Amino acid sequence: MGKLLWQPTEDQIKQSNMYRYMQAVNKRYHQTFESYDDLYRWSVDAIPDFWGSIWDFLEIRATRSYDRVVDDVQKMPGARWFEGAQLNFAENLLRYRDDRTAIVFKGESQPVVRMTYAELYAAVSRVASALRESGVTEADRVVGFMPNMPQTIIAMLAATSLGATWSSCSPDFGIKGVLDRFGQIQPKVLFTADGYSFKGKAIDSLARISQILQKLPSIERVVVVPYTDPTPNIGAIPNAVTYDAFIEGHPGGDIDFAPLPFDHPLYIMYSSGTTGLPKCMVQSAGGILLHQMKELVLHTNLTREDTIFYFTTCGWMMWNWLTCSLATGAALVLFDGNPFHPHPGTLWELAAQEGISVFGTSAGYIAALQASGLKPGETYDLSRLRAVLSTGSPLSEEGFQFVYDHIKPDLQLASIAGGTDLNGCFALGNPMGPVYSGELQCRGLGMKVEAFDEDGKAIIGSQGELVCTAPFPSMPIYFWDDPDMQKYHDAYFDVYPGVWRHGDYITVTERGGVVIYGRSDATLNPGGVRIGTAEIYRQMDQIEAIADCVVVGQHWKNDTRVILFVQMAPGKELDEALCGEIRRTIRVNASPRHVPAKIIAVPDVPYTLNMKKVELAVRKVIHGEPVTNKDALRNPEALDFYADLAALQKD
Repeated sequence: MGKLLWQPTEDQIKQSNMYRYMQAVNKRYHQTFESYDDLYRWSVDAIPDFWGSIWDFLEIRATRSYDRVVDDVQKMPGARWFEGAQLNFAENLLRYRDDRTAIVFKGESQPVVRMTYAELYAAVSRVASALRESGVTEADRVVGFMPNMPQTIIAMLAATSLGATWSSCSPDFGIKGVLDRFGQIQPKVLFTADGYSFKGKAIDSLARISQILQKLPSIERVVVVPYTDPTPNIGAIPNAVTYDAFIEGHPGGDIDFAPLPFDHPLYIMYSSGTTGLPKCMVQSAGGILLHQMKELVLHTNLTREDTIFYFTTCGWMMWNWLTCSLATGAALVLFDGNPFHPHPGTLWELAAQEGISVFGTSAGYIAALQASGLKPGETYDLSRLRAVLSTGSPLSEEGFQFVYDHIKPDLQLASIAGGTDLNGCFALGNPMGPVYSGELQCRGLGMKVEAFDEDGKAIIGSQGELVCTAPFPSMPIYFWDDPDMQKYHDAYFDVYPGVWRHGDYITVTERGGVVIYGRSDATLNPGGVRIGTAEIYRQMDQIEAIADCVVVGQHWKNDTRVILFVQMAPGKELDEALCGEIRRTIRVNASPRHVPAKIIAVPDVPYTLNMKKVELAVRKVIHGEPVTNKDALRNPEALDFYADLAALQKD
């Protein structure tokens, strides 16, 4: 495993922000680091020095500097970061105020909209003034039920400039999914568009908003952005006003950024909610700013000359991550719609037109692109493209190879992995290092990530639990409505006291990379041997007759047996010949233990609203256990196919 696919040149290494930062560390701390490995070891051994140097290197804007970097580097959870500092998140993202492009927006079937940094600043100023007039303070929550469009970013920046806490859901969430989230946090103002576009169809949001508001009494003002309809009818929505009417009489000007403590609440993010109400994770302004800027500037090598795109909705943390790119002065490309409408090349056409240099997406999208037959590098001018980022689920080795064969041979493919919990990454890209197939390039600077075996010992070269053994600034400061911190403790620290257990199954390789195998709570244990589901998915990606699949473990005769459910490609059927091919492929390329005991065709595979397979829900259904919150699923009806299957009652 681990074919070398790309190696940066000496010039590329020395021109990178990471190299420039390493030289700054060498000078400041009298070191002689020459490699990323040297720098990484120092960053997790000298955590206060590392994060202090990051503050300076990133030129964090603060009205008051900090008294100390961290109070106790052994304390997790509960370490206090950058005490005494006063800063504003929005001020750091709006540090540029010139005529260079800040945002490019492309909605389905709509012309491209552009906005400069000066125009963005002015727009934020007007909305901030209107929010202040509406009574919004640093004690309030402002929320968005919005497509991925400029007004969403403007609303977030305006709210956080005042010190209000921002939270958002994608408009494809159902009514209960929204209420399960916003209903817990009592927001004061809600931003929504009148609708959104998907596969060329305008989908109304206002009918759902009307029903949502009936159970959200805390909302005092609804701001409606016309999008699919230039003059939407908002008469049925109480306390509603159009976006233009909301900012009328607010001319803009200099923004009065509220100076706030480093740990002031910035975002409320949500767990998937498949086992109950979503957990509301409250994250700090300073922690998110420092963590995301570190990842963008150093690990993604982002500069003012870049144009960055991430295919995401406002319900996924990658929207928050992408938005922080404004702090670098880069141009952001936003897209609303289906990435394969009206054709599979939609996003690559946009990449060529806008000169996208950093293209971010999900592993699922790359697999779907591969299945479509499109070869973007042959069809579109991708001369400016220098990096492709992939996350959301493990990217298969075939996916790695597809990027280099059919998108561009000379680019950095950064498969990245972390979570909503930290609004960032544990493992990600390194512009100074090589790319190996199936492997994330490195553990993130300052992130003391290890793989623990079943005895809680760190291991190299073998599979184990992803843990982080030292605190980091973007840890949630608390969970909403969790006064004794019990939910927080149970989420991460109930297995290894004082050690963050993330719930992924990984290998840290001898060369410092990371291989992700999927969720550890979905790990299969046939014969007592732990194997990751991603190892099976990697093999299934090679079989064209399979459109999608989900694999779970079934309790059977005092053991666990592997059950593979497959969704067939159009026109294909599951027969004995195909089952034989599947088993041979898995046996040869993974191991005999990975071979499923049963292969069963199903019409659909269930996903969360954030497009992650729900192996745990499928496992519960086949064991006759209840799935408590199907509203967290994008296609909850899919679970019905897995109940009471006769094939699962036989040897």
